[in-house]
Amino acid sequence: MNGPLALVGGDEFTAGCDFDARLIADVGAAEVLLLPTGSAYENPGRLVAAAETWFAGLGVKLRTLGVYTRSDAFVAENIAAVADARMIYLAGASPMHMRSVLKDTPLFEALQEAWRSGAALLGAGAGADVLCDPMVDQRGGAYTVGLGLVPGVSVIPVSNTWSKEKVHRTVALAPTDVVVVELPERTAIVLDDSDGWHSIGVGEVIVHTGHGVGTLADIPKPVS
Repeated sequence: MNGPLALVGGDEFTAGCDFDARLIADVGAAEVLLLPTGSAYENPGRLVAAAETWFAGLGVKLRTLGVYTRSDAFVAENIAAVADARMIYLAGASPMHMRSVLKDTPLFEALQEAWRSGAALLGAGAGADVLCDPMVDQRGGAYTVGLGLVPGVSVIPVSNTWSKEKVHRTVALAPTDVVVVELPERTAIVLDDSDGWHSIGVGEVIVHTGHGVGTLADIPKPVS
């Protein structure tokens, strides 16, 4: 059975992201596996330090997996670490780099299998963006190919920092069969053993469909 899946709007590992504690409890994780892949060129040490402090406060250990290049996603030890994890966190600043590293690799296959076997999977910021397909190219608000775990959905991470004009342009550019979700910082949409997606955190999630503003019930479920 699939584990919990959470798409987080950003500003992860800070007060307000208390949903992490709930997901840890849901899967009985004693350790969180962090892939800071999206911050490969943007001081990943800072992201790792924030995560270490945050998860220590939640009473669990953090293991950081340095998957920064595509070759790292073919290393047997890295693949095994993902396969054995009970909670996996994808984080970082660049969805484009994350996609180039993970797409069509044994490590991403192991990640999907771990989630389908009950592990919690969280994507924050770029990590949330890249798990969808199409994904929003945050440089200009257009669309490009994502990893495709959640097809037919695009998220706008840190949507509270976007101008109304940029959000409007991005929504207008979306194919009519794609649901676009505004995800503010410290806010997540979560799919677990409930009937469908639900939101949690400090911000307001806004769902856009080809017919106008929708609800969380309009968000497709991922490929299982």
